[in-house]
Amino acid sequence: MSTMVITQDMLDMFGRDLRINEKSPYTVQKYLYDAKAFLQFAGERPLTKELVVDYKQSLVRSGKYSDGSINSMLASLRGLFRFLSRADCNVTSIRTQETPYCPEDERVTMEEYQKLVDAAGRGSRLELILKVLVGTGIRISELRYFTVEALKKKEQYVTIRVSCKKKSREILVPDKLRNELFAYIRKHGITQGAIFCTRSGKPIDRSNLWKQLKALCKKAGVDEGKVYPHNIRKLFARTFYELSHDLAQLACLLGHSSVNTTMIYIKRTESEVRTKIDKVMEKLQHGRKKAKHGAGKARNGARKAKRRAGKAKRRSGRTR
Repeated sequence: MSTMVITQDMLDMFGRDLRINEKSPYTVQKYLYDAKAFLQFAGERPLTKELVVDYKQSLVRSGKYSDGSINSMLASLRGLFRFLSRADCNVTSIRTQETPYCPEDERVTMEEYQKLVDAAGRGSRLELILKVLVGTGIRISELRYFTVEALKKKEQYVTIRVSCKKKSREILVPDKLRNELFAYIRKHGITQGAIFCTRSGKPIDRSNLWKQLKALCKKAGVDEGKVYPHNIRKLFARTFYELSHDLAQLACLLGHSSVNTTMIYIKRTESEVRTKIDKVMEKLQHGRKKAKHGAGKARNGARKAKRRAGKAKRRSGRTR
């Protein structure tokens, strides 16, 4: 029977291993947060599969987390157990069926995006960041690749190479957005390095932007519960797909390895799905009426043909 007890030192080593393996800062933060929550649950108890099963069940019973959130926590623990060479403690994820729609209150609309842009103020850093996110579909962590040097490349169409999750891809920058970026760096005297930085000179990150977006939502009168960086990225995905209906191309632009991930980004709302289903029903009913009408016409035609045949037969009898 195993006597391994997880300690904070183990979590510290796990964090270093994640960084060495070039996991993104957000991934490292997420894995360590989930691992620490498990450590608090486990206490001094030895690490066993039974303990992990108990933890999983406690998350379900708490009612605080969705199935997707619990599966995300379990994925973090699988990473920890792999590092500790204790894959025997892995537990299965909760099996879920993807809903065909997303809740109305979880999606940022184009109208809400425009309210945010207007509230940010013309020519402001936050306004431009919003335009970059919606105009290119990049992740917040990829903003640091928008540098003066990348923008000034002598090319007909500006592309910026970004890297995330051990993959790199080229981002196409619309001409209008490029001009606005140039105007911004001239106005603020930015001559080199990242365009969007904090006061200390570090590239802006998720936590910096999250605080600013929450304050902006209050000013714009937009529900702050659904305005977070990744949701803004989804607005780009939906807009591009509505224009192109090219799922494979969209997956490339977003940096997704699988179109299954991309499909989550372009989900319709419940009301939109209901509207489409209602149209299907209307079409079926219309088709039924049309078929019924066609069958009636066929029967009438058959009766007329029978009457004509009868008349012809009677005429033929009289002529004899």
